Amino acid sequence: MPANFSASLASVDGAVMLASGATIPATDEGLLRGDGVFEVIRVYDGQPFALEEHLRRLERSASNVEAVRADAWRLLAHAGTGPDHALLRIVITRGGRRLLLTEPMPREPDRVRLATITYSPTRVLDGVKSLSYAANMLATRLARERGFDEALLVTPHGRVLEAPTSSIFWIADGELFTPPLDEHILASITRSIVIEVTAAVERGCTLEELLTADEAFLASTTREVEPVSAIDERSLDAPGPVTLRVGRDVAARIRERLADGAR
Repeated sequence: MPANFSASLASVDGAVMLASGATIPATDEGLLRGDGVFEVIRVYDGQPFALEEHLRRLERSASNVEAVRADAWRLLAHAGTGPDHALLRIVITRGGRRLLLTEPMPREPDRVRLATITYSPTRVLDGVKSLSYAANMLATRLARERGFDEALLVTPHGRVLEAPTSSIFWIADGELFTPPLDEHILASITRSIVIEVTAAVERGCTLEELLTADEAFLASTTREVEPVSAIDERSLDAPGPVTLRVGRDVAARIRERLADGAR
């Protein structure tokens, strides 16, 4: 486990411990076959954002959500606040284990350069955040080997999908767009917030069209809104004026919802 996880906590089937000491059996199907589901939740000053929405998505693939909810609040109460507990990761394996971890925020650049990677979605897993994320992680590694920060997944037919762990938005002629869910992309919670506060239009897009965009950004739980400065060899203004405004509006909406939850 990386050193910056040294103060992180874990809950395994309800028992809280240091993450460095957490274990599951080597025979668990989640380890052997990547058969399981997960969620990653942003924690602001000890308060998980959109916990119930994450649990509803998890419930589509797992049955013991009530136990997970109790585990989450117990773990966060032990963790308190601080940089080592900025994220809450929930994992449920096919072997029946409930593993929850607090994690520090990953280091992200102020703006991101994307390399396109050819990718075919696994349609049977539509809407499922499966532990089988090897293809997504490989896409990121391939992009970084080419000198970029992150991958942009594009179908063999040239249709733009998403980044491995985030949604893509782009601005053309002053209007904001994002690929529709029927392109077999994840129904990201942050994506839905961006659409809610901006009325962004869901529209299919080819890579050729995207490369003519005025601005682009990624949206995810950890990134919130992150400007895109390049897609392959095409440079973009980053952050552009629309991206800056969306970033402010999304951050404000998150703060509003956290305040509502605290009340």
